Amino acid sequence: MAEEVEMDDARKRYEFKKTLEKLQLQQGDGTELITLYIPPDKQIYDVTNQLKDEFGQCANIKSKQTKTNVQSAISSILSRLKYYKRPPEKGMAVFCGTVRLYGDRTDLQCTIIEPPEPLNLYMYRCSSNFELEPLKQMLEEKTVYGLLVLDRREAYWGFLRGNRIEPVGGATSTVPGKQRKGGQSAQRFGRLREIAINEFYTKVGERSSAIYLAEKDFFERFKGVLIGGPSPTKEEFEAGNYLHHEIQKRIVGLFDVAYTNEDGLAELVDAAQDALKGMTVVKEKAFMDRFLKELVKDDGLAAYGEESIRHNLEIGAVDILLLSGNLRKSRLRIKCQTCDYTTEKTVNIEAGKTVADITLGNCPKCTAPLVLEEEIDIIDELTKLADQSSSKVEIISDDFEEGSILFSAFGGIAAILRYRTGY
Repeated sequence: MAEEVEMDDARKRYEFKKTLEKLQLQQGDGTELITLYIPPDKQIYDVTNQLKDEFGQCANIKSKQTKTNVQSAISSILSRLKYYKRPPEKGMAVFCGTVRLYGDRTDLQCTIIEPPEPLNLYMYRCSSNFELEPLKQMLEEKTVYGLLVLDRREAYWGFLRGNRIEPVGGATSTVPGKQRKGGQSAQRFGRLREIAINEFYTKVGERSSAIYLAEKDFFERFKGVLIGGPSPTKEEFEAGNYLHHEIQKRIVGLFDVAYTNEDGLAELVDAAQDALKGMTVVKEKAFMDRFLKELVKDDGLAAYGEESIRHNLEIGAVDILLLSGNLRKSRLRIKCQTCDYTTEKTVNIEAGKTVADITLGNCPKCTAPLVLEEEIDIIDELTKLADQSSSKVEIISDDFEEGSILFSAFGGIAAILRYRTGY
């Protein structure tokens, strides 16, 4: 049951992010696009009264076209608010206005979003674009871990933000090697070496602590620090209390890693899987590791590519469907305006583009122009096919190496199969 809830949350997050991307692209002429944020404790009748006042104020707008478009948007919002006695549990965001399409075409569009977190502000704003920053902030990762890898030669620190490993910086030491130079007594050399080690640990502790403590909403978001390195370095560092006391008491664990540069951060996350159990990044890496292992087997239960996955879904052979969160493709149903010709194809929606920017071409039967009959996001389409055969769906981010491989090497569409099919 918990897996179903998590899967739904992943899909909701994807849909939320995709909706914001679409709204980001929409532009209006002049100040015609209305952004309205309504917190959960705001009375709907107070909002409608303000909108009616704003409708009246539109008489002062000099441009007749702008005045008409703003009044149309306000009327559209008022007609939708009639269905609400009170705002939803977490509030609502309304984006409405006449947006530019391709060519000289425009269209009055109205989008209502129930946010994933409670809105804590009320806003009415008219502009040439929609104000999305309050919702974008909800996409920020709420769980943050500090990462620190070190030995006596070097150290590197960073963050684990949800799925994403974020390198920050590092330092190298001046600690001399174990072999002393000629003319020095072993006792003096050992003492100088211990001093250099202590100074290096102090520098690492101060720099990394300053970066962790500067994290936004530290006490709410910062869940702890993972420390990696060879023995006995990491144990010495922890025992010496070199970190700030607020960081020191949040040490999650010490883990053996071979690398103490930037590459060591990913190794540290892998080594700490048990400690991080339940985090999305660990689960996503586990799915991708399983897929890649199946892929190299002679009789492996792995498949990738849209055509192969679509076929395996249709015959119920998919156990786990793996979809990249970076997929921006649509499945189009296209028909001829003149004859009975229809076809379907998948198109990639480039950043800053919409399906309206894609040339559909002419009918191969009668050469008449082809028109779009239906568009569906490919993740939505494949997810529906998966639901029909009770296949699990995992949306994989590209914030770690294996997730990037899913998108770049396998087109963002792959699966772990229940049985071999030959596709």
